[in-house]
Amino acid sequence: MYIKGAVEGAANTESGSRVFVYEVVGLRQSEETDKTNYPIRRSGSVFITVPYNRMNQEMRRIIRLGGKIVSIQQLSALEQLNGKISTASVISEAETANNQANGKATPVAEQQPNKKDKKGNTMTQAKAKKEAHADVPVNIYRPNAPFIGKCISNEALVEEGGIGIVQHIKFDISDGDLRYVEGQSIGIIPPGLDKNGKPEKLRLYSIASTRHGDDVDDKTVSLCVRQLEYKHPESGETVYGVCSTHLCFIKPGEDVKITGPVGKEMLLPADPEAKVIMMATGTGIAPMRAYLWRMFMDNERAANPDYQFKGFSWLIFGIPTTPNILYKKELEEIQQKYPDNFRLTYAISREQKNAQGGRMYIQDRVAEHADELWKLIKEEKTHTYICGLRGMEDGIDAALTAAAAKEGVTWSDYQKDLKKAGRWHVETY
Repeated sequence: MYIKGAVEGAANTESGSRVFVYEVVGLRQSEETDKTNYPIRRSGSVFITVPYNRMNQEMRRIIRLGGKIVSIQQLSALEQLNGKISTASVISEAETANNQANGKATPVAEQQPNKKDKKGNTMTQAKAKKEAHADVPVNIYRPNAPFIGKCISNEALVEEGGIGIVQHIKFDISDGDLRYVEGQSIGIIPPGLDKNGKPEKLRLYSIASTRHGDDVDDKTVSLCVRQLEYKHPESGETVYGVCSTHLCFIKPGEDVKITGPVGKEMLLPADPEAKVIMMATGTGIAPMRAYLWRMFMDNERAANPDYQFKGFSWLIFGIPTTPNILYKKELEEIQQKYPDNFRLTYAISREQKNAQGGRMYIQDRVAEHADELWKLIKEEKTHTYICGLRGMEDGIDAALTAAAAKEGVTWSDYQKDLKKAGRWHVETY
């Protein structure tokens, strides 16, 4: 959220036709103008259209001309035809370089807050009905007056032999008025100044705990954060994300600046007999963990006498290796205790093979179970949640398109109806 987190390798989909728009500031006119003895005015925002297979090359050219990439936005096929620039899926330069370099999950941590449309809706998310969730708290704390919480604990989630650093971090919020519900996000403002000498901007992260917190005492909020790490495309130097590094190495007792909460797109239905499909990659597991705690954890159920989950939930979780299965013990204990109500399916890309003998990504698992998923999705009580790297959606849509077509249904049209009904929830970055 950020919002943000996903699995390695959405890059196994067709990408040659994907087009991105770089928003760049500070460009010099050309290398030739640098030789003049009078000042040349640098640009304000410039928008450069770049095909996927030239992204790194264009990034290097921009750096040579002294420019700074403010954001990278993907154009959908329809937007390309219409000549419009989408404000969806704002991605930092660092995240893009990281994703292309090693296919790993993008952490929720390093993306700037998604742009809003004129009605204030987050444009990477399916739009919920205006009247829904009117009582859900939002923006209790804003960037100009954040809440100062304290780190209580910081625990590693990646086991020995895994890839990268992912931490479960719990903060004390008992001294303030921060309230939230499952599926929302909070902002974190890292300490210090950016390279321009200005205070660091907030990053949004999906909340990984229920409204009552991990201790079920209404005094904490928890995050699942992966440290961003990538190679600089020009120098080859290893670069680490500012906010994700701050959080991954924060110590108990240290202060943290918190804003929010924000978001109403990923909220659970109030119906305890609902059916919930969850598709997550990497740290996209954060909101799913909150849902599962609310549904199944004994202490949490005791704290919610009016909500006793009796429905069915299915988590399809994409990760690169077994040691990267975040919250593995919790997930498998729930599966063992509630076999009739919870189904757990892994897609472990570097260890499992798909039907074609290639790596097993989340979209391959969805294709494998497409007929079952389609049957569930058609039920009126079913809600579907997707959280992770933006590229995962294409493979999921392809699998469900094939399943729906067997019944003469056009998936893209059916999906639009699901969104209008508030039953299709997406948070990708």
